This record gives sequence, structure tokens and C-alpha cells, in this order.
Amino acid sequence: MLVVMSGYVFVCDSGENVPVVIESRRGARNIVLRPKTCPVKELHISKPFFVSESHAIKFLESKRKWVEKIFAAVPEKCVVHDGDEIEFLDRQVLLVWNQNAKSNKLIMNDNGRWTLFVGGTPDMFERRVRDVIKAELLKSIKEIIKSTPREFWPARIALRDTTSRWGSCSSTGTMSFSWRLAFAPVPVMRYVVMHELAHKKHMDHSPAFWHQVSELYGFGVERAKRWLNQNGASLHRYF
Repeated sequence: MLVVMSGYVFVCDSGENVPVVIESRRGARNIVLRPKTCPVKELHISKPFFVSESHAIKFLESKRKWVEKIFAAVPEKCVVHDGDEIEFLDRQVLLVWNQNAKSNKLIMNDNGRWTLFVGGTPDMFERRVRDVIKAELLKSIKEIIKSTPREFWPARIALRDTTSRWGSCSSTGTMSFSWRLAFAPVPVMRYVVMHELAHKKHMDHSPAFWHQVSELYGFGVERAKRWLNQNGASLHRYF
């Protein structure tokens, strides 16, 4: 793969300048746009070698309304601090920094609420909180997968930080999930897991695939799918 920094800047309607990265890929047949919002906004364009850079830019401009919509939906980032409460995996969690703590610890209090004790230096606070959230999400995903027939189990599970896809299933058996699903209601996160597991049998979105998703998920699958479509952007408000 040859990566080319085009030097082109996409100017949003708001006046914000977003850098454009153009990638020429061997074997690619089409131009693909990938707007990214984390950790910074960027526009990635994948194109075949025989397609010119100027043609790729024209294609980007033809999709301006779609790109603007994605960037406009990105919520303002919230920085987390000692003493804040955040919700993940349907748990309301109080964040407490203790510089003398040797490790992070998530505990449930007698009142049913949760506290996450975070050690380390202040500049590591957000990263340590994020690491705990990822670990808890991975644990939950594995528990959900184990509740399904073994034939659906992936060969490997990976957590990513994607903006356009909540999950993916490769032909090699690896399933990837956005770690930001931790901020979604658990039934919604579970829907994404079942969606990807269904791809073990159907690598498409045919009626047979959606029937398989419904069989794995059970009642309420449409409600979970609708919630994600309507509220997905809000899952990027932290970090």
C-alpha cells in the first residue's frame, strides 16, 4: 500500500479545516471514503492506483453532504476528571484518583453503585479509565459470545476505535468491535455482537442473515438497532 498525504484540506461548512489522506491500494477497484473523528478529524480516501488524485478529490466533493453530516453529528468531547461520574455497561461509575494506588480497581458499593479507583500520575488518569472500560467491555463481549452455540464463536476478538463501523467480521474469523459500545445500553451492545456472530454463517446482509440475527438476539432486536442508528454519535463523547 502506498500512502500519499495529498495536502488537500476539506473545508467544512462551519469553516473547520479537515486534512485529507489519500491511499493508493493494490487490487482496489473502487474509491472508498472513510471519515475519521478520533483522535482528530481526518478524511481518508482509498483509491486504485490507476485513479488520479484529482479524481479522488472530485469524488470526495460529490459526497460533501454525507461527510458534513458525519462531522456535524460528532459530539463535543467531554474530559473526565477525578470525582466525575460516567456511565458505561449500564453502570453509573464514580471516578476516584488515588496516586498511591498500584493498580486500578472497579468495585460495586453496598448501595449498588460503582466506584473506579485509578492510580498513577494525573496525566495518566484518562488513559487508565479508558483501559478499564475496554477491559470490562471485552469481558462482557466474551460472556455474550459464550452464551451462543460454539459454531458462532470467532477465532479472535479485537477492540478498535472506529467511527463508521461498530463491528466487523473478517474471513479469517476475527471479529472487531468499537470499544465505544461500552457507552451504549447493554442490549444495544449485545445486538452488535449478535450481528457480527451472524456473519459467521452469512457474509452479507441478506434476509437469511437478518433472520439469523433475530434468532441469536431474540425479542427486541429492531429496538436495539433503531437506538444505535439514532444515538450512535453520542457514544463518541468521551476520550
